[in-house]
Amino acid sequence: MKRLLYLDKKGKGDYLLLIAVVLLAIIGTVFIYSASNYSAQKTYGDAFYFVKKQAIGIALGIVAMIFTAVFDYRKLKKFTIPVAVVAFVTLILVFIPGIGVENYGAKRWIGFGSFTIQPSEIAKFSLILFCASYVSAYPERIKTFLGILPVLIFGGAVCALIILEPNMSITVCVAMLMITILFAAGMKIKHFVFLILPAIAAVIILIIAEPYRLSRLAAFLNPWSNPKGEGYQLLQSLYALGSGGWFGVGLFNSRQKYSFLPFAESDFILSVIGEEIGFIGLLFFFALLFFIVYRGLKTASVSKDIFGYILAVGITMIFGIQTVINALVVTGSIPPTGLPLPLVSSGNTSIIIFMAEMGVLYNISKQGSLTF
Repeated sequence: MKRLLYLDKKGKGDYLLLIAVVLLAIIGTVFIYSASNYSAQKTYGDAFYFVKKQAIGIALGIVAMIFTAVFDYRKLKKFTIPVAVVAFVTLILVFIPGIGVENYGAKRWIGFGSFTIQPSEIAKFSLILFCASYVSAYPERIKTFLGILPVLIFGGAVCALIILEPNMSITVCVAMLMITILFAAGMKIKHFVFLILPAIAAVIILIIAEPYRLSRLAAFLNPWSNPKGEGYQLLQSLYALGSGGWFGVGLFNSRQKYSFLPFAESDFILSVIGEEIGFIGLLFFFALLFFIVYRGLKTASVSKDIFGYILAVGITMIFGIQTVINALVVTGSIPPTGLPLPLVSSGNTSIIIFMAEMGVLYNISKQGSLTF
């Protein structure tokens, strides 16, 4: 077969994207078991505690992905305002006593019994949908600063609520997502520079404003200065990656998961993956991650309308941004911050939303035609 159809003229869509997404979720579940079985057994008396939760998330995610894959993405425009309302209401609810769930000093979830939701995941998709609807209505207005102002106000409001939780990592992701979408929509370079400089200044101010962020920055610059405090997690992550070497210590043979590496099944699962499959294994793992990004950008490039183009760009870029930032954190390339690896880390809200978004990507792909 000399060439592989990326998008089929009969409307079959990019089925390879869906296969890659499901494969990545399955791989993530395997490593969640490896990273969490000891701590889950010790804490909950069930080595499969986190695996069971993830399996429920994947099952619901697949249902959501199937629905969005067959639901005409152009009809999503009608849900822009309702989704925005849900996003803002849930972001506010995290601060309501009895509804907001606090963990490690941050209120990032709302809970009803044993059921919890992370509103910031909904907010990210809400921003993408708002941008796609706004830009597609009149694309030329993105060329002016007044034209991009509504997007900045919407995105700024989302960022303000998320940073109050506090959750700086997701705030940075949302800000980067907003600027990336505006740039892809045709924002002028001078406006891009005008936004980047205040954004960098804002990050510096946010770091200085909170002592714990300054401590994390100090730990990043020299983790050995406080190896049992702020520098502990980064050092354990580096130990894990270093132990993996070229080919890893073998699947399920991680040593850092034995209560050495905090959040091994969530934010730092990449450290366990690197420890078990090594540098060579990570090359294949990242090839799968960036294959999804590549297919998403291909889908954007062949979209037949601006709405689909912005949706595809936004969905692809939030997946890519989170992947890159997570990798930079666990390797000590940027200051440590809590951010899950998409479709891999433990967390039901994240995986359900991401899989639903991937279904939207597939739906957009059915409308175009491209070969490679």
